[in-house]
Amino acid sequence: MRISELGRVTGVPVATVKYYLREGLVHPGRATGATQAQYDQTHVARLRLARALVQVGGLSIVSAREVMTTLDQPEKSLHEVLGTVHDSLPPQPDHPGTPRAQSLVEDLGWQVRPEATALRQLEQALRVLEEVGAPASEQGLQSYARLARQIAELDVASVPRASPDDAATAVIVGTVLWEPLLLALRRLAQEAVSAESLDGHQSRPDQPRP
Repeated sequence: MRISELGRVTGVPVATVKYYLREGLVHPGRATGATQAQYDQTHVARLRLARALVQVGGLSIVSAREVMTTLDQPEKSLHEVLGTVHDSLPPQPDHPGTPRAQSLVEDLGWQVRPEATALRQLEQALRVLEEVGAPASEQGLQSYARLARQIAELDVASVPRASPDDAATAVIVGTVLWEPLLLALRRLAQEAVSAESLDGHQSRPDQPRP
């Protein structure tokens, strides 16, 4: 297919396709002339991933290119590819150490890379809770971790195994787009449970409101 058809099939403007090609996010097509090239389904998959990384995941072109480089290393396992994708996603907290986060995942028996970005994200979240005077209890963390594990099992079970590009796209879209959905469901569930257990219960003057 020509570049115009590639853009039509993927829904990506031709100008953006050309930009991703120049930046190395999509491999070059097969040259058929001085200014013409042909593209195939591998370009379709890579272009969709590039769009997911940049437009959905919010990655910089440099970070997106690093993900693509990992995908092109045949010695990398699918597990390693997914780790690279997760590490590229924002936010990227500037936190040097992760002692409490690492201790928590070790207590849970989770196999997590020491350099995982999510460890720094967890460490920062725990620190902020402490700074505002609402530290997370160990029991609360354990309970949330068990629920997170159940969600993760559903997530990983749905990741395509046949293609690293498809797998990476699924992780980007699944992580970035499903997290707001999970947050909304949590807040709606809180309102529903509150209506069942707290509605109509007036706080006395000496009782703090929830």
